[in-house]
Amino acid sequence: MKIVDALLDMNILATSELAARYRADFPILNLKVSDKPLVYLDNAASSQMPQAVIDRLVRYQTSQHANIHRAVHYLSEVATQEYETARRTLQHFINAREDREIIFTSGTTDAINLVMHGYGRKFIKSGDEIILTNLEHHSNIVPWQMLAEEKGAIIRVVPINDAGELLVDEYEKLFNPRTRFVAITHVSNALGTINPIKNMIAFAHKHGVPVLIDGAQAAAHIKIDVQELDCDFYAFSGHKLCGPTGIGLLYGKAKLLEAMQPFKGGGDMIASVTFEKTTYNTIPYKFEAGTPPIAAAIGFGAAIDYLSGIGLDAIAAYEHELLNYATEQIAAIPGVHIIGNTPTKVAVLSFTIDGIHPHDVGTLLNQEGIAVRTGHHCAQPIMQRFKIPATSRASFSFYNTKAEIDTLIAAIHSVQKVFS
Repeated sequence: MKIVDALLDMNILATSELAARYRADFPILNLKVSDKPLVYLDNAASSQMPQAVIDRLVRYQTSQHANIHRAVHYLSEVATQEYETARRTLQHFINAREDREIIFTSGTTDAINLVMHGYGRKFIKSGDEIILTNLEHHSNIVPWQMLAEEKGAIIRVVPINDAGELLVDEYEKLFNPRTRFVAITHVSNALGTINPIKNMIAFAHKHGVPVLIDGAQAAAHIKIDVQELDCDFYAFSGHKLCGPTGIGLLYGKAKLLEAMQPFKGGGDMIASVTFEKTTYNTIPYKFEAGTPPIAAAIGFGAAIDYLSGIGLDAIAAYEHELLNYATEQIAAIPGVHIIGNTPTKVAVLSFTIDGIHPHDVGTLLNQEGIAVRTGHHCAQPIMQRFKIPATSRASFSFYNTKAEIDTLIAAIHSVQKVFS
């Protein structure tokens, strides 16, 4: 694969030594399911949490817990400092220009909805057009449909080819004087396709159109530099990067965040309140109403520190080694079909088995201790494009091994025998 070749050219370690070195950091991987060792291959839905992040959450809860930004006592000052340190950690992780461009949200979905309400409802008008793609997760479709229905705007969709790749020429043809916003995924959660977002962002900017990137599936696998990408908004979640659930990030260019209206009203997002008028706080606090998920944010920062210590380039290279191995093995099984065959993808492998519904596949694999995701993956338009109801999806992380893939392959053969 192209990305693997590039990484290997940089002499980055991409061997099973990576899993051997870090697998012990994840206590849940010692679990047994149906008396079988857990083989966790559902990382695209949620990755597992290392002991370092668990310990950081416990330390906050046992010796630092308090509300933030609202008191002068010791615990509040410590909690505030740790919360804001996590914000700066995430700023550096994606190379944002300023820490005030980092907004904590409850996840990618919340971040996209924040932009829809804060930017879209203020600036999108009747007859305006919003560009999405056929690779989007429902979280980057439904909010824009809600906005379009409210405002009388129009949704345009970039199609894909049989390999699961965006037709970029068709994307460029969609632009016209009414185009006002682009919202595209960096990586398809259902297929693993990596989209050429840098070029797509540049093309949109030539037409004066801002771009939001759904980075939920990219941030754990690809080094993100928002200044290099020049995206206007970028969103991702902590639980896909070895962090807690209920926490995510929205990056936004400061000038856009300052122009946006708040998504939620309440405490801490205000400068002053009277019954006649409210003035809002500065960014990022304007978008962080109420008591935030303090522990989760601190845990998110700890997860980023952990991943940064390993190195995203090394992680990506090893995961692609796993993907290559799994792809070769699964493609060789008669009656099994991989959906999405682009050479430019992260470690996600979706497949169907002739005559067997994916839910049955997932149920039987679970009896072997193997966790995969089955269904439409909150990406029904992709399923419709390939004329299938669902897929089984194995998604790999740096703590997975080739031996686990061998277990998966053997189990797929067993599933076929059950239905033969």
